[in-house]
Amino acid sequence: MLKLIQLEIKKFKITGYVIGAFIAMACIFGFVCAISFDPSSVEDLSDFEALFSTIDLLTRGVFIVFAAVLLSRFIIEEYRTKSISVLFTYPINRKKLIIAKLLIVFSFTFISILIADSIVSILMLVINHYHEFIHETLTKDVVIRQTIAFLMNAIAASFMSLIPLIFGMRKYSTAATVVASILIVFIVCSNSNGFSLNSIIAIPITLSWIGAIIAYTSFRNIERKDINP
Repeated sequence: MLKLIQLEIKKFKITGYVIGAFIAMACIFGFVCAISFDPSSVEDLSDFEALFSTIDLLTRGVFIVFAAVLLSRFIIEEYRTKSISVLFTYPINRKKLIIAKLLIVFSFTFISILIADSIVSILMLVINHYHEFIHETLTKDVVIRQTIAFLMNAIAASFMSLIPLIFGMRKYSTAATVVASILIVFIVCSNSNGFSLNSIIAIPITLSWIGAIIAYTSFRNIERKDINP
């Protein structure tokens, strides 16, 4: 399995996506900076929990869509062009091949969200130290709470990012995959007066399970499935 993952990473030149992830991270940082110093946003980011929640919300939204791009490239495109049928002629277990692809997308999304949350949060704390826009003391309890929230939300978002696969596989459409990811972002990452559907714990848990089930069904019968146009 590890060898398959390494081959897939090499095949699709994952370095380009890593660079893209850091560019996305820089954009998130720039956007958070902009709203932090916007007088009309002071009330929304009046404490550290609000700041961290905003960072996490933006990060999850960006990388759920980013994951859809990876799914399109790693799986949907190969089915659409039928290049995956060539791979299936090799003495490679089909299930392991699809699982390797899904693991790459899941791991990339999970790690990217955690790194982006951590780096952007640290940078914002440094900026706040010199240009105080949050007038409160950062406590250990807040740090622990937010660290746990970052971790749990990253896991949930990584599973949710697999949901667009079922839409993309219907007609092997990359556009449908990306559009589905955007709809998911609207559902779980929209924020209205500090309220997000993600705060209703049943919603992210349900969507995470749906993502896990979709991932499973994508390779369950792959050994007996033909590659149709």
